[in-house]
Amino acid sequence: MRLFFLGRKRVNLNNTDGAQIRLVPAGRKKSTFFISGSVTVDNSASVREEILSLVPTDITISMVEFDLKDVVVMDSAGVAILVDLRKHLKERGFDCKIINVPPRISGFLTLVDTDSLLELAETKKPEKKFNLILFLGEVTLEALEECRSVVTFLGEMVIALVSLLRHPKKMRWDDFFLFIERAGTDALPIVALLSLLMGLIMAFQAAVQLRQFGANIFVADLVGISILRELGPLLTAIIIAGRSGASFAAEIGTMKVSEEVDALTTMGFEPVSFLALPRILAATFVGPFLTLVGDFVGILGGLIVGMISLDLSATAYLEETYTAITFFDLFSGLIKSVAFAVLIAGVGCLRGFQVERSADSVGKKTTSAVVSGIFLIVFADAIFTIIFHYF
Repeated sequence: MRLFFLGRKRVNLNNTDGAQIRLVPAGRKKSTFFISGSVTVDNSASVREEILSLVPTDITISMVEFDLKDVVVMDSAGVAILVDLRKHLKERGFDCKIINVPPRISGFLTLVDTDSLLELAETKKPEKKFNLILFLGEVTLEALEECRSVVTFLGEMVIALVSLLRHPKKMRWDDFFLFIERAGTDALPIVALLSLLMGLIMAFQAAVQLRQFGANIFVADLVGISILRELGPLLTAIIIAGRSGASFAAEIGTMKVSEEVDALTTMGFEPVSFLALPRILAATFVGPFLTLVGDFVGILGGLIVGMISLDLSATAYLEETYTAITFFDLFSGLIKSVAFAVLIAGVGCLRGFQVERSADSVGKKTTSAVVSGIFLIVFADAIFTIIFHYF
């Protein structure tokens, strides 16, 4: 740094890669930075550091000016440096001004509202304190809005079903059979595989304990009853929720984002009857059949373990299974499967209609459809278990 003296006033002069910076005291309370040359992206960082190093430490000085009269070139990086310098200087207690802007850069500088940028940088978001009353109010409003959506959807579904009974030809039967294929036929491999594995796992776990008492044959009782009553319908419902429930929510949600649902309404179609009813009826129809397949394959898994690990014959295992299970066990499982299918398809379609006009909303509602569907089927299963226990 070179120091020059103009009269009795000290001038700090520094060259910074094409830009020259001078600090000139302009009175007891004011100092002026004279900037000349070019302030561009190539040297803006060094210009900033030099100016900050020359900032006066005299506590009597309250005003700092930036004189741009001799600036030849200034790009967006130079403007950003000015905003940043004003911010730092204001934090140190200085008032800042930009003066003598030459015509060659005034047009560019006026495109950037440095005062607004500075105010935005100084604006601090107030710390959000937890308010229990506000939190409870928001949760209550969300719950009430959810209840309103559910009641509205149920009402529209009832109207659609009544209309279907009165005018069956208005039903989109092609879509109904298409969704039967997607939700039923396409799901058979995964349902069969998981049910087989579940039967194998249950039989192995039961064999560990029953073998100690020489009661290997009762593995057939345990596997048969648990598969028919609980695990068959529940496992099938979870698979339907992950496949069909998510698919229904994503399909209808995407149609909502692309305004196809609005187009249907404009053309006089009821979106619930047109989109939701075929899906819900198809899922309700295939639910019991998938459950039957899962029951059969699950018992088959137990039979495989009984023959390989427990030295049971296929005849003895199947006879014991036939003796242990009753028609009520099969019937209760099928009743559950119907209820589970209705809940899964219904919540999937509801979440689809709740999608807002963004891809992010489609993802959130699809996830919500799966989570809500699984929660509802477990909750409904608990209710069915209590009812069947007493009645």
